[in-house]
Amino acid sequence: MTKIEIVEVSPRDGLQNEPDLVPTHQKLELIKRAAASGARRIEAVSFVNSKAVPQMADAEEVMMAIRGETAFRQEGIAISGLVLNRRGLDRALKADVDEVNFVVLASETFNKRNQGATTMETMRQLGEAVSVARAEGIPVGLTIGAAFGCPFEGEVPLAKVIALVEQAGAFDLGEIALADTIGVADPLAVEQRVAALRAALPGVPLRCHFHDTRNTGLANAYAAWRSGATTLDASIGGIGGCPFAPNATGNVATEDLVYMFSRMGVETGLSLDSLLAAAEWLQDEVLKKAVPSALLRSGGFPSVTEPARVCV
Repeated sequence: MTKIEIVEVSPRDGLQNEPDLVPTHQKLELIKRAAASGARRIEAVSFVNSKAVPQMADAEEVMMAIRGETAFRQEGIAISGLVLNRRGLDRALKADVDEVNFVVLASETFNKRNQGATTMETMRQLGEAVSVARAEGIPVGLTIGAAFGCPFEGEVPLAKVIALVEQAGAFDLGEIALADTIGVADPLAVEQRVAALRAALPGVPLRCHFHDTRNTGLANAYAAWRSGATTLDASIGGIGGCPFAPNATGNVATEDLVYMFSRMGVETGLSLDSLLAAAEWLQDEVLKKAVPSALLRSGGFPSVTEPARVCV
C-alpha cells in the first residue's frame, strides 16, 4: 500500500496563535493524544522570543514534561522543536529535542519581521546550527516559509525559493520543507515548486506544510503527494496561524487529511477515530470554541473497502 508520513504540528503551530494561554499540562495532553493516534513525529514546541509568541513561553517546561513520559522514546516518537536562530538552537538542544526544524522565510520583509534578520543572516546561522546539532547527533531540517506568497511583498518568485534550496544543499540537511505560511498556494504552483525542489536536491526528503486559509489546503496536500513529497504537516482540529502574518488561519486538519488519504487507499498510520476524539477534546475542553475541522462537523464515512451501496 502507498504511504504518506504526517507530522503533527498542533502543539506548536496549532496553538501559537491562540490568544488565551494554554496550560503546560494541556499541551502535554495534546501531545499524548497525538501520539496515541499514531503520530510518530510531533512538532511540540518552538524556541522563540516569549514576548513575540507568549504561547510558546513554556517550551522548556513542555519538553521536561515530555521527557518525563518514557513511552515517547520507547515507542520511537520523535519530538521536534522549531528554531529561528542560533539562540533558539542552543535552547532546543539543551531541552533534549529529537529533531530541530530551522525556519527561513523566502521573503526578505517577512524574515526581518519574523526573525529580526535578513535571509542571508538566517542561512548563515542555519549552517552553524547544522554543525552544532550534528555534533550532538540531532538531525536538522529546514522549512522555507512563505514559499508561495508573502503578506508584505506579494508573489514570491520560484527562483527565490530555489536559490535558498540550493544554498541549503551545502549543509547536508535531513529534510527540506516548503511552507505555505499564509495559505495562498494552488495545486499547480505546488506541483511546480515541488518538482523544482526535487530537481535541485534529488536526494533530500521533501516535506510540505499547508494552511487552509483560502480552502485549498487539501488540494495542495494532494498535489504535493502526487508530485513526490514524502511528508506533510497537519494540525489536529485544523487550528493554527502565524502571529506575524495578518489574517493567517489554521493548518490543514490532520483528521481531514487522514480521511482523504484513507479513502484513496494511502496508508498514514493514524487512527481517524482517535484524531476525532482529540479534536473534540481540543475544541470543547481546551479552546472552548469551534475548530475548523470538517470531519469533526460531519464525521467519517465507512471504509472504502466496504461494497458500494446503490441509491435509488
